[in-house]
Amino acid sequence: MSTHPLRILIIGFFAALFFAPAFASAATATKFEVTGWIPYWRSATGTVDTLPHLDKLTEVNPFVYTLKKDGTLADNGALDQEPWLSFIAEAKKKGVRVIPTVMSGDRDLMHKILSNQKSRIALEDRIAKLVKDNGYDGIDIDFEFKHEKTKDYFSTFLKGLYQRMGNKWVMCTIESRLPIADRYFGTEVPKDAGMYSNDLKAINKYCDRVRIMTYDQQGTDLKLATEAGTRLYAPNGDPAWIEKVVKLMSKDIKKSKMLIGVPTYGYEYDVTTYEGGQHVYDILFTFNPGYAVPLAAQYGVTPERAYWGEMAFTYLKSDAASSTPPVATMSALTAAAAASQFADQNSSNATYRYVVWHDAQSVQQKIDLAKKLGLRGISIFKFDGGQDPNIWNTLLGVKQ
Repeated sequence: MSTHPLRILIIGFFAALFFAPAFASAATATKFEVTGWIPYWRSATGTVDTLPHLDKLTEVNPFVYTLKKDGTLADNGALDQEPWLSFIAEAKKKGVRVIPTVMSGDRDLMHKILSNQKSRIALEDRIAKLVKDNGYDGIDIDFEFKHEKTKDYFSTFLKGLYQRMGNKWVMCTIESRLPIADRYFGTEVPKDAGMYSNDLKAINKYCDRVRIMTYDQQGTDLKLATEAGTRLYAPNGDPAWIEKVVKLMSKDIKKSKMLIGVPTYGYEYDVTTYEGGQHVYDILFTFNPGYAVPLAAQYGVTPERAYWGEMAFTYLKSDAASSTPPVATMSALTAAAAASQFADQNSSNATYRYVVWHDAQSVQQKIDLAKKLGLRGISIFKFDGGQDPNIWNTLLGVKQ
């Protein structure tokens, strides 16, 4: 059987040789806040893992409620059962806010419910009742991918919910917003580029905290991607990108309300490198660090820290799962370097895998960034038992 030309090059390289709150108790809070989501699909491991570390958190967010077609809420995590009951009780003992998330990504459904006065008011009443009946400290609204035409209806919904919640918290989780010039750098700017589904001024007015989803960046900032040159650049959250997002969004949202989102997961890509160091990234899947570390070991690769702060490595996928790794360890970017050489020498392209993820050190980097920017804190997605366990040491003493 013939040997893959890229594999030959890899071996060659190896031989030659990574923000006012709604109520008084919140108004006096000046401490740096650390909040985190626990997803319903890993309730058991997420609660067990987080329970011993509640003192390191300001707030926990059971990521469990979703919007149903009839405007009611689905409790995907069974918050009225164990392990949530014991977990919530312990969080309350320790003075940690318990604020579940209501999520939807169905833009047509959200527009249908929010644009109709009757169904919108019913949803406001339903959420307020849910919070008060269950003794939650508030609610987190995470309505993503809305139509631009839904913007004003969403603001009206937040206003009505805010009025109904009394001394309970209204938190909002929203998409990041980047300067148009940077997002479309070097390309033609679409006519609808300045049309958004969130009114940031209204969100600032009716939300006690605003969590910006400063993750899943990937190729959204074409300016930074261009500045990367021939280097591999597929970040989950580059600090340079986050600073741009905060600078723009803090014009309308007070920094004392703002938290930046911090991921605990990573992405694997199929990367095709063309002549001249041009890279095309195809997302394959997300993963927890427990996947990446043994994978690197399997292929004999030493992960390194990417220049923006995350961990990364490349590898050439074996034809056989049981393939024996090289005798000695290769550097993190060996496959990328070999692919570039192959593409240049043959006026062709070569494909390989690129693995990028957040670890405890990159989480610390985001904490430092949030403090430097004068923000309220950070919101971590996600605590499910699969994140880098060293994150808990990183969070020790972060709250001031």
